[in-house]
Amino acid sequence: MIAKLKKHIAEYFVGKEETIDNLLICLFAGGHILLEGIPGVGKTTLASVLARSVRCDFGRIQFTPDTLPTDVTGTEIFNMKTGEFEYREGAVMHQIVLADEINRTSPKTQASLLEAMAEQQTTVNGVIHPLPQPFMVIATQNPASFMGTYPLPEAQIDRFMMKITLDYPDESEELRMTKNMLGGKTVETIESVMTAEDIITLKEQSEKVAVKDNVILYARNIAEMTRTEKRFVLGASPRAVTQLVMASRARAFIEGRDFVKPDDVKATAPFVLGHRLTLTSEAKIAKENKDEILMKLVNKAKVPLE
Repeated sequence: MIAKLKKHIAEYFVGKEETIDNLLICLFAGGHILLEGIPGVGKTTLASVLARSVRCDFGRIQFTPDTLPTDVTGTEIFNMKTGEFEYREGAVMHQIVLADEINRTSPKTQASLLEAMAEQQTTVNGVIHPLPQPFMVIATQNPASFMGTYPLPEAQIDRFMMKITLDYPDESEELRMTKNMLGGKTVETIESVMTAEDIITLKEQSEKVAVKDNVILYARNIAEMTRTEKRFVLGASPRAVTQLVMASRARAFIEGRDFVKPDDVKATAPFVLGHRLTLTSEAKIAKENKDEILMKLVNKAKVPLE
């Protein structure tokens, strides 16, 4: 089923196979994903293709500087006929939510997603509204150098399991992308190959994948090295360690194994930890590369042999 889903998504989204793998890892691990790249490289297309392929309820909110928190969470409106307040759903009341250009809105509106992402619920006027399952936020952001962007606070960034950067397609990819468009093979023509119930079942199966203590400690050791690295302002949080293990477990499941290998941790670490780390001012002045520093730490960590 997973192989069929990957193949189906690849027919409509033209990009690296690794990007699709990481998207499915977040889906089966119950995490959220942040996509970064210039406009037009397929960030919105990827989210739409996934939602239609698994027949999930899809909601999209285009963030702008004047977007309000109630646009995200929903609000209560007084019904004059019944004399009672009624809840009007916001964008988060969907199974797959596309938060488009999340860094173009104010920090207050960005923060309205925190409860939904962390607790699978939203609270409006003291009333808790559970979110539909499965629930996943796919957020896109423009590079920080673009005008009109608000940097995401650390607490918000830490809620995303992975961050993926989409770059310009190569010659063959752009050729296929254009031919798909000319041939009418667009998002609107996608047929589903799974249901939401299938995703929930697969998530439950992925949770049965065995994770040994030494693999968990391997992930923890990598995070600890980021905490003692002087070129980072902050190291990876305990939540990052948990999500790194969960992502590694989902990767093992996607590859058809019932146990997690250290290789799973090593492969997912750059995508799970990278966006959580910030270079110090001195490191920025010295033009240090954050990704290179992280990979050196990952390669330096002692791999469990047993």
